[in-house]
Amino acid sequence: MGMSINVIHRPEAQCFEAIVDGQRCVADYQRNGNIVQMTHTVVPPALEGRGIAGALVHAALVWAQAEGLKIEPVCSYVRAYLKRHPEWQSLQA
Repeated sequence: MGMSINVIHRPEAQCFEAIVDGQRCVADYQRNGNIVQMTHTVVPPALEGRGIAGALVHAALVWAQAEGLKIEPVCSYVRAYLKRHPEWQSLQA
């Protein structure tokens, strides 16, 4: 793997974003008070399997933890990520 994925938080667009090989990858959310609904994770098919979605979700979880927020995993990928990474379970709403 060894690839560095630069994830940018764009609060004005309510998303975490990475541009990889010129393509936009995104994890969308909706914040409602102290609850963050992770609604959608999109990685173009050509980029799948490179850990990009995981990097996006990880960045969102780090942000939520730092802000004292809870995550509501609406997106199936986020639900699966939380199952695979029990260290983040405490953030689940």
